[in-house]
Amino acid sequence: MNTIPAQEIKRRGIAAVDEHIAQGDLHVIRNNQPQYVVLSEERYQALLEAEDEAYTARVLASLEDVRAGRVQRGTAAELLKELGMEG
Repeated sequence: MNTIPAQEIKRRGIAAVDEHIAQGDLHVIRNNQPQYVVLSEERYQALLEAEDEAYTARVLASLEDVRAGRVQRGTAAELLKELGMEG
């Protein structure tokens, strides 16, 4: 991932980001540590889409577990007790 010091953005403005973002995602370094990530709109939308697809896949897998009988039903109190977290 590309990096750019925050001071360079402060000094040069968005032009500094424009030069780097064409090469991919960009870490903004502040106090010698990565603090922010700048993404293109296209990359950001792709990440949101991937997140939605992963969520849908987890829900569908959970429903399949219920249909296949791989899920035990019980109360929240029973689950907390089983986990050793009863209050």
